[in-house]
Amino acid sequence: MSFRSFSRSAIVLTLMAASLPAAAARFEVQAGRSYMDSHGANAAFVEAVFAPRQLGHTRFTWSPDVSLGWIDGRHRAGYDDGRYGVRHAVALAAGGVRLHLGEPGAWYQPLYFSEQVAAIDHTTHALSSHYQFVSTLGWQAKHFSVAIRHISNGGLHRPNTGETMALVGFAFEI
Repeated sequence: MSFRSFSRSAIVLTLMAASLPAAAARFEVQAGRSYMDSHGANAAFVEAVFAPRQLGHTRFTWSPDVSLGWIDGRHRAGYDDGRYGVRHAVALAAGGVRLHLGEPGAWYQPLYFSEQVAAIDHTTHALSSHYQFVSTLGWQAKHFSVAIRHISNGGLHRPNTGETMALVGFAFEI
């Protein structure tokens, strides 16, 4: 995927986000450490989560969720000899949904699960195809969040090591 193609994906996600109702939009700036096998790298994300909607007649709510992210490269000699190295930093643009269970005020309602589809600008040993799945399990307070995130192509292309990260975020609402 070229930078131009990645830029198009990022622009499409930005336009989709702009077309969503901006009232009750939550923005999070997240940072943490990402691991491929046992090799760490820094990671950062900017995420926008929009107004929740009831999922049918269930106790679940869902919110549109878009992200722009960055995972730093690594200098690991054992991986640079293959087709998929690890030196390049990876930028990604993702979109999907964030799910919550329960009524506002319930002790477990701040827990969430998010599923997104992402486009990346560089393939690596951990992220070997240009399209990835992003799964996040987290907890959000009014101005703070913590999350465990895994990014992988779901076995659609080998190698499929994936990136697993712990993130801490600061949030604000518009």
